[in-house]
Amino acid sequence: MRLRLTISLALVTFVAALEFWGGLRAQSLALITDAAHVCMDVFAIGIALAALVGAQRPANSRKTFGYGRLEILGALLNGTLLLTATIFIVYEAVHRFFAPVRPQASLMMAVAGVGLLVNGAVGFLLLRSGRENLNVRAALFHVAGDALAAFMLIVGGGLLLATGAVWIDPALSLFVAAIIVSGVLRILRDATDVLLESAPRGMNLHDLRGAMAQVRGVVAVHDLHVWTIGSGERALSAHILLDDRRISEATAVLNAIDTLVRDRFSVTHATLQFECESCEADERVVCTQRRDELSAGSKRPGL
Repeated sequence: MRLRLTISLALVTFVAALEFWGGLRAQSLALITDAAHVCMDVFAIGIALAALVGAQRPANSRKTFGYGRLEILGALLNGTLLLTATIFIVYEAVHRFFAPVRPQASLMMAVAGVGLLVNGAVGFLLLRSGRENLNVRAALFHVAGDALAAFMLIVGGGLLLATGAVWIDPALSLFVAAIIVSGVLRILRDATDVLLESAPRGMNLHDLRGAMAQVRGVVAVHDLHVWTIGSGERALSAHILLDDRRISEATAVLNAIDTLVRDRFSVTHATLQFECESCEADERVVCTQRRDELSAGSKRPGL
């Protein structure tokens, strides 16, 4: 998967550079706008690759949760830069409605055609991995959006050649800019939610609390917190009120809850604190040694 992501990242970066060059050479604002859109694909695939590499980097005494949040900081930076660039593009598109510039439609179509072919190849590369990895699946959606934008540029270039209507280029720029803004806003929203340690999107805390309360031995669940560390990493902490039971039985409850939240709610790291309001004092000695160890010990001299 890592090799496929690396190849895809190189291909998409090439498309972004090609479209920037083609947009400047053909004087096509729509092509430059799509190049900015392809930068979102570069970021999405880069996030998937960074998450894959970062997951292999161990935590240390200072970064006790590892380096999953680096991709979130990158998302905020990338989203801010793209939003700033899109504002400039929209301003330039509106200006071109009043001061038209005739782009080289044939070059515009040729560059967009190369972009469409490369995006198709990247989609083919990532399709298999996208079934197994959520980050790769998100990158696939970005690539599909860029393929649609490239197709619209080809159609727009053909209409421009056929009709000579120069307003088509800034109109296409506004169309692609709208796609960029919708994607950037989702990126900024999701990144902000992670930094604010909001509950993961799509997770219902009421259902989670109810499922944990159904585990045998659990009386109640309170102080429940769930947050996202990085892509595919969810953490949970909670106070669990138990009925009166021994430590060995409480460990079984712990294992049952840990399995439940991991398999059903995709929580990778759970911290649970057990409490007991009505526990009676228990002065019994509970032996934790196995019977065979006790037998062996009784045969030693002096015992």
